[in-house]
Amino acid sequence: MRACVIIPARYASSRFPGKPLVPLLGKPMVLWVAELSARAVGQEHVYIATEDTRIADVVSAAGFTPLMTSPKALTGTDRLAEAAQMIDYDIYVNVQGDEPLVAPDDIRRCIAIKAEQPNVIVNGFCWIGDGEDPSSVNIPKVIATEGGAMIYMSRRPLPGFKEAANAPTRYMKQVCIYGFTREELGAYAGYGRKSTLEKSEDIEILRFLELDRRIIMYECQPGSLAVDVPEDVAKVEAALRTKALT
Repeated sequence: MRACVIIPARYASSRFPGKPLVPLLGKPMVLWVAELSARAVGQEHVYIATEDTRIADVVSAAGFTPLMTSPKALTGTDRLAEAAQMIDYDIYVNVQGDEPLVAPDDIRRCIAIKAEQPNVIVNGFCWIGDGEDPSSVNIPKVIATEGGAMIYMSRRPLPGFKEAANAPTRYMKQVCIYGFTREELGAYAGYGRKSTLEKSEDIEILRFLELDRRIIMYECQPGSLAVDVPEDVAKVEAALRTKALT
């Protein structure tokens, strides 16, 4: 099955304007993500969906293909749905543009799982690290069945507990690698608005629950860090330096 990676990259972020172009160790963040994605699927199958010519110019100069999308897209997944109408693939992998530590093997695994189970949506997770705070609203936490089906995702620590003895010893967090078909993306965009849960949590995958779509979580490599706010830049740069030495 033919697969591509589309990286949604919005310049007009409300919390961090220009985030895709923030330099990490001297390189725009979107290019870190694009280059890692290219190691998974080949540079010719990596696209950057953006609403801004500044991002388009940067990725074009680096040899990647921009897809110009509407500034009115509600979420990155809505932007992906728009971009998917411009190119023809069996599997569309959304790799968030603020995940500069994404592992190419995890992208390939998303594609493999989606190829085996084309009727389910695929999303990555890893375990929250010792230096991360499960109560941080910047980290989406996941609960899933023992078989891996997503039950819910929240900014709050999940699962909860009644007795301290039953408190979880570790928490799952979302890794923003998703596998979709064009039909699934079309259904998502066709909903026409953010769902109530999606809007409350500010987690876009929750809209698929309203569409009764099954979501399978698969485990990714540890160490995933996203740049959500400017304060995240320093720790992500530190992780990139460490990774370069290993």
